[in-house]
Amino acid sequence: MLNVTLYSRKNSQSCDEVRMTLSDLQTQYPHRLAEVDVDSDNALLLKFHDSIPVVEVGPYSLKAPITRQTLQMTLGAASDRKNQLEQLGDPEYQMKLKKGNTVTTGDRVSFWIAKRYLLMLNLFMLIYVGLPFLAPTLMKLGAELPARAIYRIYSPLCHQFGFRSFFLYGDQVIYPLAEANMAGLQTFEQATGIPRLDDPYSVTRFDARKYTGDESVGYKVALCERDVAIYLALLLFGIIFGLTGRRIKSLHWMAWLFIGLAPIGLDGFSQLFSQFNWAWLDSMLPYRESTVYLRVITGALFGFMTAWFAYPNIEESMNETRQYYIKKFAVNQVSK
Repeated sequence: MLNVTLYSRKNSQSCDEVRMTLSDLQTQYPHRLAEVDVDSDNALLLKFHDSIPVVEVGPYSLKAPITRQTLQMTLGAASDRKNQLEQLGDPEYQMKLKKGNTVTTGDRVSFWIAKRYLLMLNLFMLIYVGLPFLAPTLMKLGAELPARAIYRIYSPLCHQFGFRSFFLYGDQVIYPLAEANMAGLQTFEQATGIPRLDDPYSVTRFDARKYTGDESVGYKVALCERDVAIYLALLLFGIIFGLTGRRIKSLHWMAWLFIGLAPIGLDGFSQLFSQFNWAWLDSMLPYRESTVYLRVITGALFGFMTAWFAYPNIEESMNETRQYYIKKFAVNQVSK
């Protein structure tokens, strides 16, 4: 027996007419009719709203306007194809048939994820960027053990240099190096007493990495300034994407390259290479220490543009997954 899927909307006269025609053809071409309401999913509505009703039978698809003749031809072609494949005993066809007629727990989990992936991504970003701010709060409250556990968890994921991190509950929010030339701020060396930070290979740089703060200076956020900006921007776009119905189109890859990647690469790598103390490079790239403003701006641009490039592409893939399972569940429902 053929499986016929009708994509329809409520209170649609053309959908009612196709439904009645299929009922009339039931004797000539026995089939199971599965109906999918396109209003049940935004992706289906966007895909089919101008062409309802839509009938799918095997590999064949009909869009409005649908006549009795085209339905007969399509059902006949699908019936002939099905009979031929069954006579051939094609194992691939049999496997696909069995898979299509069975709804597994994995199918339901995949469908659940496809519907809620954005919520899961946003919650992950919220937790990921939120825990580093919880660490200094716990330190302030005297709960050092869980606070240090958070610092340790994030240690492989970020350099955690105190002079490139935010501080909470202290005299200043940031403590830059003297080389950053940020007037009016106490430098990291002055606040902590950790010297010789101009040498990227200095042992004291590791002291700056391990330094978490005190009552006067405040307590360090467990992610650096740039990483905080990146993940907050990812979260921001995720929220905007959800509020706009996930209809924002993907950013062009060249825009992502020049607006998202180039600034962060230029700021980060020029700082890195300038601090290697290579004589041949000094004349071309003088020693520089980036500022919190550049780290935050370039990090936010990278995070926001990356999400803008990636999230719509993820949504497109999840759209296809949702449509596949909505159809599969509908077909299996009428097969019972």
